[in-house]
Amino acid sequence: MVFPLYKGYYEEVYNNLYALACYFDNSEDKWVRNHFYERCFNIAKLIKADGGKKEAEAQAHMGLLFEEEGELLEAAQHYEAFHELTQGRIWKNETGQFLNLLACESLVRTYKLLSDRMLENKEYKQAIKILIKASEIAKEGSDRNMEGEAALCLGSAHLAAGEYETALRVLRRYSEIATSMGDDLNLGRAYEAIAKVLQSQGKMTEAIGYLEKAVKIARNNFQSLDVIRACTMLGDIYNEKGQYSEASEYFQQAFSASVELMKMALMDETKVHYGIARAHQMMLTMTDYIETADIDSLNCLLSWKESRTQIKYDPILGKSRRATEDDIYQYPETQEESRRTDYFLTMVSASELEKVEGCFKTNR
Repeated sequence: MVFPLYKGYYEEVYNNLYALACYFDNSEDKWVRNHFYERCFNIAKLIKADGGKKEAEAQAHMGLLFEEEGELLEAAQHYEAFHELTQGRIWKNETGQFLNLLACESLVRTYKLLSDRMLENKEYKQAIKILIKASEIAKEGSDRNMEGEAALCLGSAHLAAGEYETALRVLRRYSEIATSMGDDLNLGRAYEAIAKVLQSQGKMTEAIGYLEKAVKIARNNFQSLDVIRACTMLGDIYNEKGQYSEASEYFQQAFSASVELMKMALMDETKVHYGIARAHQMMLTMTDYIETADIDSLNCLLSWKESRTQIKYDPILGKSRRATEDDIYQYPETQEESRRTDYFLTMVSASELEKVEGCFKTNR
């Protein structure tokens, strides 16, 4: 499009159109803002005296326009042009930010969004390809935080694709970046991501070590969401290993952290995990009492049925031991937590107790 009436005044026209776009930059008038952004874009391509700075800015505005509309491929094309025009330049915007750094940030952000869509569609190779480009752009921007986040996304994509060794290499690079910056929050998240890879490889002991460090870092920095994620992962691992006491301990920590946040969805999820782990923990001893099938065991089970206290498991005596009333004790937890555990045990335990009680009556 040619603007003969504006010839010689393109830069002034651009500035006025941009001022109008800024004036209408609000949620209700975005369509007006976008109209002026498009006008700026058309005018900027005619400005030659500034070496392409106005065109670079206009490419950034058009990229934002398409990004907000969810048209990420078009947004990426404009951000790529923005990035290309600013390479090797020390241009700054009106707030003093370097345009090349803004171009890198915009391009990395858009590549991440595109990769998320690809991963949802299980297009792993395409996602990894575009995230490698994002990592390269992030390094160019000389922003270590952006470089670390790009490494996290790339490592997670390799994990989703089942490329575990590559994922570990990339994620360890992420942890190195966080360590060099003294960034505990990203270091904890790096440990969590590495643990996920190790868990997928079946290396549970190593995964536990990384997760324990992640929990410690998260607690020290008051990051409750990170505590919940890491503790839940630890609980899942111990639950799979049949170590229900440890699983119960970590699920309880996750539940307590969710209570501090007062997020009902998280509270509901974590208390279910915690209740199941407690039920598993108690069921070991319950099964032992039932299989022992003597008077003392029956009395102990009936006592538990009446009081709904926790049963202490004795892994050394196992089936050969004889239960006594001293084997039952109350955990120092809230009444509400006890009721949650009871819910998981009542249906199974009550029916089993009735069977055992019936057998004893028959034998007598």
